[in-house]
Amino acid sequence: MAAFSLAIPKRWQPASVWLLYAIGLVPAAWNFYLGATDRLGADPVKTFELFLGIWTIRFLILTLAITPARDLLGWNYLRYRRALGLLTFYYALMHFTVYMVLDQALDISAVIDDVVKRPFIMFGMGALAMLVPLAVTSNNYSIRRLGKNWIWLHRLVYIIAASAAVHFALSTKILDLEQYIYVGLIIALILYRSYKPIGRSRKNGQGRARGSRAVASSAS
Repeated sequence: MAAFSLAIPKRWQPASVWLLYAIGLVPAAWNFYLGATDRLGADPVKTFELFLGIWTIRFLILTLAITPARDLLGWNYLRYRRALGLLTFYYALMHFTVYMVLDQALDISAVIDDVVKRPFIMFGMGALAMLVPLAVTSNNYSIRRLGKNWIWLHRLVYIIAASAAVHFALSTKILDLEQYIYVGLIIALILYRSYKPIGRSRKNGQGRARGSRAVASSAS
């Protein structure tokens, strides 16, 4: 039976990356419009801020899911990982900007008081701070310039994911179903990434063991 494939024809892939950026920014633009026309409810700033945070989590999950989708399902969407990662950064930056400018009015003392009352905000700020170097180096020049260091730098995404999960989970007193699902997916994806090198090491070890037995058998 032929494997189910979601492959996009190669000639359409460059345009599809730009289309992903355009589609990915539509939710933010639409909700900004709703807020500007006073259609986001009684507390539009909080509603918009929460909306941007949720979409940050969604794009983060999609970014982390690219490798497992290739390994487990054969869906190779590595071409889109950079775009998804940058969309994660854009939404995180918008989420932070709305909090600082519209919610706290750039009042640093109010921000400090808010952090003291709700320490989970620091996890969100830390995640954004770590996203900055990843976004800045998400280009071919940085990949060539940094070499293997680029790979190590971009493994920060798993620390970012853990920080974002804590920030998201603690943002409300009671977790709803959506939060359970998103936090569970992030944990599963982090565990998959943690297990992958172990599985590869075991596989290599078994291969070496079989090779040694074969050499010993032929020698005898």
